[in-house]
Amino acid sequence: AMGKLQSKISFHTTKYRADSSEGPAGAGGASQQHSPAHTDAVTSVAALKPDLCVSGGRDKSVAVSSWRSGAALRRFIGHEREVTKVTSALDSSRVFSASRDKTVMMWELHGTSGPSQHFPGHDLVVTGLAVSPDASQLCTGSRDNTVCKWDTETGECLGRAAISRNLVTHLCWVPGEPYVIQTSEDKTTRVWDSRELQVAHTFPAKQHIQTCCDVSQDGRYCLSSSSGSSGHGGEATLWDLRQTRGRVCEYKGHFQTTTSCVFLPRGPTLAPSVATSSNDSTVKVWDQDTAGRG
Repeated sequence: AMGKLQSKISFHTTKYRADSSEGPAGAGGASQQHSPAHTDAVTSVAALKPDLCVSGGRDKSVAVSSWRSGAALRRFIGHEREVTKVTSALDSSRVFSASRDKTVMMWELHGTSGPSQHFPGHDLVVTGLAVSPDASQLCTGSRDNTVCKWDTETGECLGRAAISRNLVTHLCWVPGEPYVIQTSEDKTTRVWDSRELQVAHTFPAKQHIQTCCDVSQDGRYCLSSSSGSSGHGGEATLWDLRQTRGRVCEYKGHFQTTTSCVFLPRGPTLAPSVATSSNDSTVKVWDQDTAGRG
């Protein structure tokens, strides 16, 4: 039985291997082959619409691809250096990208291949990117210690806030709220009120750099992930945005830096879950409430 299982696994991994030019034909004929969306490392990926995703890469490009077919449908060229973050409001056809060239650009899914708006204003690489649910406003963060707010229609900078040593690593917008979550190399996670661009709350500092953050779809919880090495650090932390005194839960099990953390979509019969990825070559799925690994 184990031999049959292994042969099935090897068959399917060959069939769907992205860089394979040939492989066994499935029941419906030859497997589809698509050119890679990027020619170098992919640095960021985000959902665009139910069947689309947007990605950014070291090749300076932004690509829109189909989850189902794997085909790259659009490719946007305009950044002068590596794309560091991409995002989109799910109901919008606008895509936003941040880059090591210190700028942010907006692209229209059904428009030309050039950017429809530029957002220059940071002094160093842009490392945080969050768009409001209606796609009318954008928040950006950088290693220059600043967070900026922009009008996506006009490109106007609506506010700029600087905090010493706040090297931004990630930004995400709280669904249905005017708040933005931000992680930093100063080991803290901040909640920004986007209306006045002021810090509404700072969670207690962790032991390590906070690398990434995410917010649950109901807007109640946020996640942050920690750097680490040799089994020290590397945890993800669950915070309650309503009871902001401290952490709710920790997810410990990675042996190196946890690079990303996300809330997984809720299923009708599934317990709430979160997923983390790490430099230790693993992705782990956790029960949100018990921190048990699935």
